Amino acid sequence: MAIKNLLSLLKELSSQQSVYAFRFSRTQRAGLILGPVTFLAIIFSDLDPGNPATTRMAAVALLMFIWWITEAIPLFTTALLPLVLFPFLGIERGEITAPLYFNSTIALFMGGFMIALTMEKWDLHRRIALKIIREMGGGPSQIIFGFMIAAAFLSMWISNTATAMMMVPIGLAIILEMENEHGVDDTHNFSVGVMLAIGFACSVGGMATLVGTPPNLVLVRIFQIMFPNAPAISFGQWILLGFPISVIMLGIAWLLITKIFFRVPKHITVDNDLVEKQYLALGPPTYEEKTVLAVFVTTALLWVFRVPIQLGFITIPGWSQLIPFPGLIDDGTIAIAMSIILFLIPSRTPGTAYPTLAGKDLIPRLPWNIMLIFGGGFALAHGFTVTGLSVLIGNQFSGLTQISPIVMIISVCLTLTFLTEMSSNTATTEMILPILASVAVITNTHPLMLMIPATLAASCAFMMPVATPPNAIIFGSNRVRIFEMAKIGFFLNLAGILVISFVFIFLGTTVFGIDTGITPEWATLGETRH
Repeated sequence: MAIKNLLSLLKELSSQQSVYAFRFSRTQRAGLILGPVTFLAIIFSDLDPGNPATTRMAAVALLMFIWWITEAIPLFTTALLPLVLFPFLGIERGEITAPLYFNSTIALFMGGFMIALTMEKWDLHRRIALKIIREMGGGPSQIIFGFMIAAAFLSMWISNTATAMMMVPIGLAIILEMENEHGVDDTHNFSVGVMLAIGFACSVGGMATLVGTPPNLVLVRIFQIMFPNAPAISFGQWILLGFPISVIMLGIAWLLITKIFFRVPKHITVDNDLVEKQYLALGPPTYEEKTVLAVFVTTALLWVFRVPIQLGFITIPGWSQLIPFPGLIDDGTIAIAMSIILFLIPSRTPGTAYPTLAGKDLIPRLPWNIMLIFGGGFALAHGFTVTGLSVLIGNQFSGLTQISPIVMIISVCLTLTFLTEMSSNTATTEMILPILASVAVITNTHPLMLMIPATLAASCAFMMPVATPPNAIIFGSNRVRIFEMAKIGFFLNLAGILVISFVFIFLGTTVFGIDTGITPEWATLGETRH
């Protein structure tokens, strides 16, 4: 009963629809005033003589940035501003702006979400998590590692928030038993370690795949908008870079938790029967679980091997080359196709006439707010390009041409990592990526040299409860103090900056075919139309 009550509390804490969201904080009130004031100040200035659209676009961008950072109004509401302001300010026609809010990237997000939602519906994600933790077994450090592996793996495919909310009650069930047996004081480090392991692993796991966390999908679409002639970023390419970074970060996080900051006393032992009992309580795998698992595995394989994968010494051919129109299929096509299959497979649960995934499961839980935030960012990127604001911004950084790529990458990672400690990582990447694209073009740098590290760094916010939903959820367990999270999170932030920077230089440049000395022909920002 206590676990159920806690889960209900965690849902309330993580919900953006909580009644507390309607009580404006000082920061929100400041944003409500500062945003329009800044907007008007820019509107009546002249940033680019001869091209007034650039000034108007800058005003819109700053208004959205201030409201996103301060959360003056709901994030998705701010994302809708381009639909109104672009036509009124002469930036872009409404009939062109509106379609930016639904595209192949949104299709990929929707399809992946539907598959993830089906896993949650039939408790497959819980079985996978308990199976991993059960197999790890051993002492406290091994149990913590098991939680990290389970949370990271699930976060590669389903929402980081959903993973954290599912993993926290499992962790608390073990913690409560440990506290009853050994006392609260003696088990404090173990309790903190389990909670931090879950929260950190959710964020780290999301970095590994394109569908793992929203900033990754934001990068894919904004890159296409800013550089329409560039090769698209594929799922297989991303996982070749993201997965090694996730593994390294997972290992560093485990070492920091168990060996440095929260070492568990030697006399504390874990009764592995606790995990065994929870796993056995699930019973044998159901028909629906097996079906969803088959669809999930098939989807992952289709994503990874859709296009040829270049490994330097060998090329793995892509299956899309075997069909008549390979160039017309993308990862979004696969996501929607496989999710539709779930609507066609009937359930065998007694008394249930619905398919494996039904409309009643999907409609109430489809995250329209996230999709609208995506759309707002895509509209901003489009506005940056068509008004020439991207070129204007890029010209301000022309002096950076003499800085080495590794220094630029580390600087970008440092900025994004600590900026997202206090703001939405999705909104932040949507604002920063068009600017980085502009800087890259002006400084003759391959755009992905800055855009990919920035995107990955946006997921490395480990210090504050407000930084990510998983951090907020584990903080809501009342087992972790802010100082404890900030202390270890600071060092994990620094580790993330270095890991992302150097792994990208030594691996990412090969995976994405980047020659640091050559600027690709497609790396030009579109000419202004105003």
